[in-house]
Amino acid sequence: MSTISLHRKEVIPAYNFFRMSHFQLWAQPPWVNLLILIPLAAAFSFHRVRHLISGRQLIVITLFAGAFGFVEATVVVYLRAATGLLPGYTESLAEVRRSQEIYQPAKSISQIPPSLVTIEVCREVATMIMLTMVVLLAASTRRERWAAFLWAFAFWDLSYYVGLWTTIRWPTSFLDLDVLFLIPVPWIAQVWFPLLVSLLTILIIAWSRGEQPR
Repeated sequence: MSTISLHRKEVIPAYNFFRMSHFQLWAQPPWVNLLILIPLAAAFSFHRVRHLISGRQLIVITLFAGAFGFVEATVVVYLRAATGLLPGYTESLAEVRRSQEIYQPAKSISQIPPSLVTIEVCREVATMIMLTMVVLLAASTRRERWAAFLWAFAFWDLSYYVGLWTTIRWPTSFLDLDVLFLIPVPWIAQVWFPLLVSLLTILIIAWSRGEQPR
């Protein structure tokens, strides 16, 4: 996940999008909404598959993804502090949590330097590589690796938001907007959307493991 600025040519439409605080069904760009199909694809792929992935594998992947998600959250905290978007960071975490201006996406659009945006894009690529390499080590077949990657990504995603909330109390609600990724263009959605996709993915994989093939 990312909380970085958008490219300059996208500043005005993105700013208008961020100003909306009510529930929004659709993410931007429109094709980002297709992510909701991932749990459905998982249900179709793993239905009636015996011994999809072992409990030991899932535990190891979960521990890695959870820790990695928290590391990602701390990177975002450091980035916000470095760019002046984290009021109270020079004091205690309690001061940060009491701030009414913890994170303002509209500000991040114009205030984060292009150099940091470039680094953030590289970090996102490195994140995907790390998740993929762990999956290749943890699973052997193509189907197992697909299941392991979805499981890892989902727990990484959830732990990222949990890490942010436990440290700086952001997001303040499921309706907060976030920049999910920057590759190939910024993905913008309310927090409930990635959380829903991740939770459904985890439930589908867990259900597939528990179902007895006929």
